[in-house]
Amino acid sequence: MTTDPVTPADSAPPPATPADPVPPAEPVVRYERTGPVATVTMNRPEFRNAQNSAMTYALDRAFYEAAADDAVKVIVLAGAGAHFSSGHDIGTPGRDAHLPFDRRAGLWWDHCGKPGAEGRFARESEVYLGMCRRWRELPKPVIAAVQGACVAGGLMLAWVCDLIVASEDAFFADPVVRMGIPGVEYFAHPWVLPPRVAKELLYTGDRMSARRAHELGMVNRVVPREQLAGHARELAGRVAAMPRMGLALAKRAVNQAEDLQGLHGGLDAAFALHHLAHAHNAETAADPLGGMDIRAMKAEAGTEAGA
Repeated sequence: MTTDPVTPADSAPPPATPADPVPPAEPVVRYERTGPVATVTMNRPEFRNAQNSAMTYALDRAFYEAAADDAVKVIVLAGAGAHFSSGHDIGTPGRDAHLPFDRRAGLWWDHCGKPGAEGRFARESEVYLGMCRRWRELPKPVIAAVQGACVAGGLMLAWVCDLIVASEDAFFADPVVRMGIPGVEYFAHPWVLPPRVAKELLYTGDRMSARRAHELGMVNRVVPREQLAGHARELAGRVAAMPRMGLALAKRAVNQAEDLQGLHGGLDAAFALHHLAHAHNAETAADPLGGMDIRAMKAEAGTEAGA
């Protein structure tokens, strides 16, 4: 199976003198509410919704708005264009890892101006692990509507959602082991997949089809591409008919069960290994990503067997 030129991304700081990002013509995240359903849409389709910091913090503001709005009972997370998300931004003109933002996912100090591992750890503690944990605990149900690529950092966004509806053309992958890194920062792999399947996903970097993900229980429903948005809205409407407090408590109960199964501690342990890999790369390779930019990731992908 020949892959499309969709690559994951990671989040190490850019070169010492990066160009300032190009201001977007449209907001990087769109927010709209229809009745009890808020739709949060990642809006960098020209870059396959690669996640720069501007998008990450805009997502956080949108989720906060939905949580605070008593009229909202359910949230749909979507991606504009052909793909849900190709992962973290490692090479677009809007890459902004060097810029400060108004932090609120954690209490770690700002990453700006901090050298080496200190800066990487501070930033990723906030924008990746911290944000994902924050969004997972949002007390209202969140439904991901996934089409096309859901790669690396895109997996993290889908995995913090309570339900996932995928189009038939959707695929899932975490090929960052090619960078010498043991998976993305929000390392939920062994909880959303059987351990051997999680290992295969990581060891090979291969894509997993929406149908396979549905068979394994990672995806709730698979629908034709043209029905994705409507099906996600219909499911959101059904969920919204339930009492708000009941939904919040049910979500908390399932999340607590996952944490009792080791998710919370597992995320911390894997995050430490993730940063050990960055530090090792920084000492032994061209950069903390092991010299793997977008072009190199495409070349390494080559031809993969579809899962």
